[in-house]
Amino acid sequence: MTDTATPIPQPRPGILDISAYVPGRDHVEGVEKVYKLSSNETPLGPSPQAVEAFRAAAASLETYPDGGATALREAIGQKYGIDPDRILCGTGSDELLALLTNAYIGPGDEGIFSQHGFLVYRINILGAGGRPVVAEETDLTASVDAILSKVTDRTRIVFLANPNNPTGTYLPFEEVKRLHAGLPTNVLLVLDAAYAEYVRRNDYSAGLELALTAPNVVMCRTFSKIYGLAALRIGWLVGPAHVVDALNRIRGPFNVNAPAIAAGAAAMRDDAHVAAALAHNEEWLPRLTKELTALGLEVTPSVGNFILIHFPGTPGRTAKDADAFLCRRGLVLRAVAAYGLPNALRMTIGSAEANELVISAMRDFMGAGHA
Repeated sequence: MTDTATPIPQPRPGILDISAYVPGRDHVEGVEKVYKLSSNETPLGPSPQAVEAFRAAAASLETYPDGGATALREAIGQKYGIDPDRILCGTGSDELLALLTNAYIGPGDEGIFSQHGFLVYRINILGAGGRPVVAEETDLTASVDAILSKVTDRTRIVFLANPNNPTGTYLPFEEVKRLHAGLPTNVLLVLDAAYAEYVRRNDYSAGLELALTAPNVVMCRTFSKIYGLAALRIGWLVGPAHVVDALNRIRGPFNVNAPAIAAGAAAMRDDAHVAAALAHNEEWLPRLTKELTALGLEVTPSVGNFILIHFPGTPGRTAKDADAFLCRRGLVLRAVAAYGLPNALRMTIGSAEANELVISAMRDFMGAGHA
C-alpha cells in the first residue's frame, strides 16, 4: 500500500516565496540592561496627555470603538487644516500601505520603489500578486529619473519614502513635483512620510498640499515615531476622496481601537511634547554625526531621527563586527543587510545616556586596542 500525503490548503503561488519582515531586535542574551536603538522610537516616550487619555479609555473596553475614528480624524484635521473626510486612519501606516497595494495592484500589475526603500513595499506588492520593480538610487537617495525610467503600462503604484528609511535621505519637493508630473495620471503616487515631523526643510509641507490637490497622490503618516505611540499602532493617510472611499470599502470595520483613538487625538494636540522631541533630535543628530565621522566612519546625512553608519570591510572593523561589539555592551542597533546595505548599521537617536554610550563604545571599537 502506498502512503499518500494528506492534502492541505495551500496559499496561492508566490506567497511562500516572500521573505517576512524582521523587526529590529529588542534584547541581547546575557545582557541585563539593553538600549534599544534599532526601531527609530522616540527616547522621550509618549505625551503624558496621551497616556491619560489611554487610561481613561480603559474604562470602556467592553464596547466597540468608533469605526470611523472620528475624534482622531478631527484632531488631525484641526492640526493641519484638512477636511477629516479626506483622512483615513489605520493600524499603523503599515496597514494603510497594505490597503493601498491591495486596492490598486492585482496579478501582473507593477509597483515601483527605490533601491533601499522600506521592505514592506516589496512584501505588499508580492502579496497582492504584483511585480515589484526597483529603481536605482543615487548617493543613497531616490532618483526621479530612475523611477520614471521604470514606468510601464503595467505600473499602478509608486512608493516614495521621504525621508527614506534606512538611509535618512530626503528628496526636495521640486523633485517630488517633477516625479509626479512625469507619472501617468492613472498611477498612484504614495508619499510615505513616517518621519515627516523631524524634517526641518522649508519645502516639506508642500508634499501634504500635493496630496490634497492632486487626484493621484496620497501621503501616509504615523504616530509611531515622534508621537511615541508605536505600541498602539496608529497611522493616517490623506488623499483624494475617491482613494479614501476605495480604502474604506475594504478596511476592517473597527481597524483602530478605542484607546488608540483617544491617545492619538490627545497626542496630536500636545504641541509642547512634539517640540521637546524635535529639540532633542536637533541636538543629537548633528552631534552623533560629527562624533562618529571624527572616528573615520562615514555617516549618511539624515533628516530623520536616525543615522546610517557605514563601516569598512577590514576584518574586525565590519558592520557585523561592530554590531556584535555594541551588543555585548547592551547597545542594539539595526543591521540593514536586508536593505542591500551589508556594511552599515542604522542607529536611532536615543536618550542622552544611550547616545553617549554609543560614542564611547565606538571609540573603543575603532581604537587600536580593540580585539
